[in-house]
This record gives sequence, structure tokens and C-alpha cells, in this order.
Amino acid sequence: MAVRAVIFDFGGVFVDSPFTAVQSAATDMGVAPDLMIDTVFGSYDQDTDHAWHRLERGEISLATARAEIIAASVAAGLPELDPIALLMALGGGGIRSEMVEFCRSLRGRGIATGLLTNNAAEFAEFWRPLLPLDELFDDVVDSSAVGMRKPDARIYQLSLERLGAAAHETAFIDDAPGNVVGARRAGLQAVLIGPRPTDEPAAIAELT
Repeated sequence: MAVRAVIFDFGGVFVDSPFTAVQSAATDMGVAPDLMIDTVFGSYDQDTDHAWHRLERGEISLATARAEIIAASVAAGLPELDPIALLMALGGGGIRSEMVEFCRSLRGRGIATGLLTNNAAEFAEFWRPLLPLDELFDDVVDSSAVGMRKPDARIYQLSLERLGAAAHETAFIDDAPGNVVGARRAGLQAVLIGPRPTDEPAAIAELT
């Protein structure tokens, strides 16, 4: 099947995934990694009423989400888990230049490219300058701006509509398995990228 559009996730595709950093922090704190991720970010295979999910849908502020997550961690008998502190400890993995060049090459060949990210409105001033968005993408969908988040089928459809692309002729890449499953359910051809920068070439090869 010919691919006429490719939609990219941001974190875990163009930059290191926050989940990897949280797993490392969990080990240091003696907390089960899956438990820490679920407590801080909620189940990323679903779209729920978890504070982080409501933040990414633009329903609550970062300050409110942070307070709720800290309170929930303490109530669960865990150490005080501050999502901001965990994200600030991500480290400087830098931009994954091979993925940037691949994206640029697609657009140069006339393939439509989109960015579809689950994000918080308060983070826009930090992540948006990391990539030349206008140069790389025909459209950018930020969950906090549209009131929906992956893996809700509606947000994939919105991205497709804004690109003017049909689902069956569109590829999608993400580092979260639930988001890849959601994309496939919406009819897209989807690729799961591994958590390490060294997984990038294999994902690009699969997309190609």
C-alpha cells in the first residue's frame, strides 16, 4: 500500500522518551517502574481521568496536575513523586538527527508529514523550539490545544483531516504501544519505535 503521509510522535521519536527516565528514577528510589509510570502518567494505553491525561487534554493546569499526582503517590504509600522533578531529570539526550533528516527527506519527496503529540500547554515554550516545525511538518497537533489525546481515535482522525490524508495511506510512528494500537484501530499503518536512540534506524527502515 502506497504511503502518502507520515505522522510522527514527538517524545521518544525526535527526543528521548520521558518513560525511560522515569524507569531509571524508579530503580533509584526502589519503586517498581510500572507502578511509578502509572502513578505519575496514568496508563498510557488508555485515555482516562488521570490527572496527567486531563493535563494533556488541556482540562487542568500543570500546577493542579502536579499537586494531584503528588497527593496520589503519598496516598498509595509511595515516596512523594513530583512529575516536574522527574521530567527535569531527563538529561540532555539531544535531538535525534537521523529522524529529523528522514522527516525532511519525506517532505522533500512530496509526502505529507504531521506531528501528533500528547503534551501540556505549559511545555510548549520548551519543546516547540527544539525542532524547525514549519520546515519539517505540514501540520502539528498538540493534544492540549485540541482537547483530545492519543489513543482516542478522534485525535488521529483530526490529524488525518488536517493533512488531507486517508488513514489507509498514512503511516504513524510512536514509542508508546497503546498509541500504536490506537493508530492501527483508526486504520493507519503504525510503527512502534524502541526506547533507545539505537532503535531509530530499525524504525526508519520499517517506515521506509
